[in-house]
Amino acid sequence: MDQRDFSGLQRLVVKVGTNVLSRNDRLDREYLQELAAQIQHLRGRGIEVCLVTSGAIGLGARELGLTGRVSDIVLRQACAAVGQPILMEEYRRAFQAAGILPAQVLLTREVLNSRSSYVKLRNAVERLLELGVVPVFNENDSVSVSEIGSAFGDNDRLSALIASKVDAELLILLSDVGGYYSSDPRTDPEALLLSRVDGVTAEMTAAAGSAGSMVGTGGMVTKLQAVRIAASGGCRVVLAHGREERVLDRIVSGEEVGTVFSAHRRLRNKSRWILHSAPRGRIVVDAGALEAIRNHKSLLPRGIVSVEGTFESGDVVLVNEAAKLVSAFSSRELERLAGLHSSQISTVLGGADDRKLIARPEEMVFLEDDGIEESGV
Repeated sequence: MDQRDFSGLQRLVVKVGTNVLSRNDRLDREYLQELAAQIQHLRGRGIEVCLVTSGAIGLGARELGLTGRVSDIVLRQACAAVGQPILMEEYRRAFQAAGILPAQVLLTREVLNSRSSYVKLRNAVERLLELGVVPVFNENDSVSVSEIGSAFGDNDRLSALIASKVDAELLILLSDVGGYYSSDPRTDPEALLLSRVDGVTAEMTAAAGSAGSMVGTGGMVTKLQAVRIAASGGCRVVLAHGREERVLDRIVSGEEVGTVFSAHRRLRNKSRWILHSAPRGRIVVDAGALEAIRNHKSLLPRGIVSVEGTFESGDVVLVNEAAKLVSAFSSRELERLAGLHSSQISTVLGGADDRKLIARPEEMVFLEDDGIEESGV
């Protein structure tokens, strides 16, 4: 397959970073207008577009007269609360001039972690696209708090999660770098821009390090993490410099702009939700139980060694560090059942209870190196 062949593309997600949107520490309105025109051109080619944007914290910081990196979480929340309406108004003006109606969609991790709210979000986005609206996503930074796990941490990963959730075939990450290089071009003059990368390895992620702008949170490592998330949904990713002329149209037309990352086979939608949901807790099982579920047998209470965290029935949890599953029992119930025989479930919990820890085969995903093995339990 030609990884640059996007001739059958129907839906894509575009993520634009803070450094691309800004010039001289100010939002670049001319760039926004150009971006809107490019998006409208893609829509004219019959392609549905979702946009993921950064910039709210930076705009809020400038409005509040702050200088330097904004790292304090509460201050970042305040900046986001001030900056988000300003950012959306700028998008509304630019999109209106291009004949586009935008819709603001603010997300926290909790929305995607909950199966119910995730399905509702997916349905809402589908309807917006049917109505010819361009959804403009951003993290709801004013309420997200990284310490308690409600934050995505950066919009690279958020954009990949969105691409996975809406079944996009392509994710374009517009950044202030030209693509993925063989080494750091800032320190190595012989660094080569790679046109294609077939898979993200642990070594690549470790070598990427961490970086970010004064107000942004992303770096190459978050982009590689985004690639892995998108790949599990069968979604290719192109990383390119957002200031390249007609960058979106040239990428979609198959030009060798930036770096294209190949996709894996597409996981089932339920499997993708499980894989990318933040686990509510952890179930520690013995070696025999772990081997059993790898061989597609049931996970029985007697194989449970311990239960960590607090979760309810229907929540996603880790099994050791090897898998994620949708637990049919709450943490309180499992703590009572750990080490017991299955025949004792009804006696311990009271009444007739024929639940299995994993209710259905599709509710478990193994976390192999590429994170894409579905369970046949």
